[in-house]
Amino acid sequence: MSESMRICLSCGICCDGTLIGFVQLHTEEIPAVRKIIEVEEEGQQGIFLQPCKQFGCNGCKVYAERPIECGKYECGLLKSAAKKELTFEEAVDVVAAVKQKTALITEHIASLDIKLHSKSFYFQMFELKKLFRKNKSNIALSLSQEKLLAEVEELDEMLVKYYEVSFK
Repeated sequence: MSESMRICLSCGICCDGTLIGFVQLHTEEIPAVRKIIEVEEEGQQGIFLQPCKQFGCNGCKVYAERPIECGKYECGLLKSAAKKELTFEEAVDVVAAVKQKTALITEHIASLDIKLHSKSFYFQMFELKKLFRKNKSNIALSLSQEKLLAEVEELDEMLVKYYEVSFK
């Protein structure tokens, strides 16, 4: 197994809803994908929402049959590793740091008893920013809320730097 594949399969943050909120499907693959993942359709268009229900602790359960866009996706971390800008160990460290920051943010949201509707961390970050923008115009944010926003900004900077993705 190549280092890129090992990084990809050990990471999975494009599948768990951290980096991406949904995956666009090609019209011709919708019937096959519908058999393995819940598909949302409108007309000839189809998507499935993240987190992907076929992704678990041991990686993608349908890797060989994954949707076309999943197979084509290559994040900035993989590109950097392929160009030897990052070693395998450094890439694994980045993955661990992003997962740790995501877990910290999730815990912080729960401790503040903030109710977000999306199951996808990616969309939750948009909800959170919108909620805080709305509240900021009405009242000052608490220290805990300010800290949470700072954590989200730190994560966003990591995602931009290593994955070429942003919550903005």
